[in-house]
Amino acid sequence: MSDRAYWISWYDLPAQESERKKYLDWVHGTYIPRVMKQPGVLWGAHYASLLNIAPLGGGKGRVAKHAGAAEVPQGDGYIAIFGAASPYVFADPGREALNASLSDADRAMLAIRSGERSNIMIEEERIHGPEAKQPQPDLGPGPCIQLGSFNSINWRDEEDMARWYAQWRLPSLKTLPGVIRVRKLVSVAGWAKHACFYEFTSLAARNEHFVHYESSRPDMEAWSKEVVRRLVHATPLPIVAQRTYPPPV
Repeated sequence: MSDRAYWISWYDLPAQESERKKYLDWVHGTYIPRVMKQPGVLWGAHYASLLNIAPLGGGKGRVAKHAGAAEVPQGDGYIAIFGAASPYVFADPGREALNASLSDADRAMLAIRSGERSNIMIEEERIHGPEAKQPQPDLGPGPCIQLGSFNSINWRDEEDMARWYAQWRLPSLKTLPGVIRVRKLVSVAGWAKHACFYEFTSLAARNEHFVHYESSRPDMEAWSKEVVRRLVHATPLPIVAQRTYPPPV
């Protein structure tokens, strides 16, 4: 069964290391395994964001506009992701009903999260990079991801964005070293209408091969900058994160 639907939650945790460790032990050992027992859930993963990451193209990055806290919660320290074949796996019974079924102690652990936002999304398209296992790639996402979530500032620009993904961004990554898979997502529920979910074998592979990969094609690099300029992202930069569950092997 293929995974074409995703429940993604972005959030922050308290600054105190002891509180974070307590929460992470719980989310890895109790919460994610419980969600994965729900009918139709195929996999679960958890990521911690990395700091001081070089954006695509180097320099200060291309994002010209991002949503403020008044528009969308700004949590970006951690990401929980679950995969399923259908988005309705995450709508029946739904997140609120699932969380209401938890014990008081488990709900108290969930309440530690701050700045949380969630999306239910479906897959528009995916490509497999050279690092994907063959003939049957793994379902669960890789050890290092980059996940940007965004809306078009003007809906009239979305056709150009679709052409850019179809003609340049996704095809250009099929042979890039370090790439496992890239999934372009669209929303069923949540603030972001669009997301792009990149998977790499490691942060080092991302930094070595992805950050400056457009430099040999200035025409396409210019197109990329123009597309991104017309988007509003949830956060100032796409989030690059390291997988904490399942533990990297």
